[in-house]
Amino acid sequence: MSSRGRAAGQEQSDRNIPEGAAHSTTLTHADGQAVAKGTVRRFRLTVVEGPARGVAWQSTGDRCSIGSHHRNHLIIDDPTVSRFHCEIVIDEGGVRVRDLKSRNGTVLDGVAVLEAFLRVGSLLRLGKTVIRFELGAETLSLPLSEEARFGSLTGVSPAMRATFAMLARAAESDVTVLLEGETGTGKSQAAHSIHKKSARSEGPFVIVDCGAIHGNLLESELFGHEKGAFTGATDRRVGAFEEASGGTLFLDEVGELPVDLQPKLLRALEAREVRRVGSNAYRPVDVRVIAATNRDLRTDVNIGRFRADLYFRLAVVTIGMPPLRRRPEDIPPLAEEILTSLRAPRDAAEQLRSPEFMAQLRNGAWPGNVRELRNYVERCLILRTIEPASTGPGATEEGFAVDPTAPYASERERAMTDFERRYFKALLRLHDGKVARAAGAAGMDRTYLYRLLRRHGIEP
Repeated sequence: MSSRGRAAGQEQSDRNIPEGAAHSTTLTHADGQAVAKGTVRRFRLTVVEGPARGVAWQSTGDRCSIGSHHRNHLIIDDPTVSRFHCEIVIDEGGVRVRDLKSRNGTVLDGVAVLEAFLRVGSLLRLGKTVIRFELGAETLSLPLSEEARFGSLTGVSPAMRATFAMLARAAESDVTVLLEGETGTGKSQAAHSIHKKSARSEGPFVIVDCGAIHGNLLESELFGHEKGAFTGATDRRVGAFEEASGGTLFLDEVGELPVDLQPKLLRALEAREVRRVGSNAYRPVDVRVIAATNRDLRTDVNIGRFRADLYFRLAVVTIGMPPLRRRPEDIPPLAEEILTSLRAPRDAAEQLRSPEFMAQLRNGAWPGNVRELRNYVERCLILRTIEPASTGPGATEEGFAVDPTAPYASERERAMTDFERRYFKALLRLHDGKVARAAGAAGMDRTYLYRLLRRHGIEP
């Protein structure tokens, strides 16, 4: 049985940092057996058909990336297998396989899938290669932080404590880190917390939003420019790499980086030197780089949207920020922290601390994750009323009212117009009004999204 949806986990590329995952008190896997908190069942993959027949791999953590590139866990030397073909993840829901926009697709037990649950003995076909999945009897312990906080991040769930353990390990060195996760999961907070916990904490923390700056200006933002380098360059400017010297440079939404600028970023990361626009001289920089994205850059590598060599340079350590729907036990303490930060009056906050309200929060879908939760709690606090929480992505209180006496074509057009207007307003709210981010999340061209926004009179 297959189900389509967002990615449930992200690959952790650094073999020096143990792999972690989200887990509840007990887990029930494909054979119905439960395992204890902080552990996962070991699984085995065996190639039973294709050029790599006989190759076997046994898990050492909660996930396995499969593909022809050597940075995968299970490497398949088969030209019909994509560089990053698919990924297998074990979490509280079971064992799932997710296709990474591979060239030939992922077929599970004869059915083409985007994401699906595995069962013992399942066969995966990737091009000409067939892989058998088996679940072992052994369990593996996953590293969990003993703390319920890391910097400004809060979480009591095993999912967040596993993330905290990896963030703490990353903070101990100057290694480049790639933070992956949906919008609103706390990637910016994680980056700043790594910086504050590192040896560079006294240095600057410089942020560049790669999705909010036009490509022609982004090069100057990153590397600086000399006076007269281009029209409007009336003064010399120091770029973010030089500005962050001695500290940390945070590249937010790095997946939005234009293709023509990616080689220049690659050189800066490899050589730790930059050249200002309009200059012939390279300048050394002493900077630690943390990048973040709400995309899976492996899929962008597969389709040629992101350079493979730049991805590997960024993903020395990859840490996935778990979505809120996979850690509902964190919602009550997060809500309490939000109320405290808003300095909520006692009488107004009392209703929002009730078991009924907390139960409603735990049952919400929260497609905008912690950011959406904060906005919702703040709205309830200001309006002094409890609004229904969303029970699914794009949930609405009532359906679209139709007029059966009107012609079908006109009603269809009216319904589509109403849908587009509500969808784009919600999309922009979810991405803080940033059109580039919204277009990427919606899978559409940014120019086309601007056109639709103008049609509906929606201001970003």
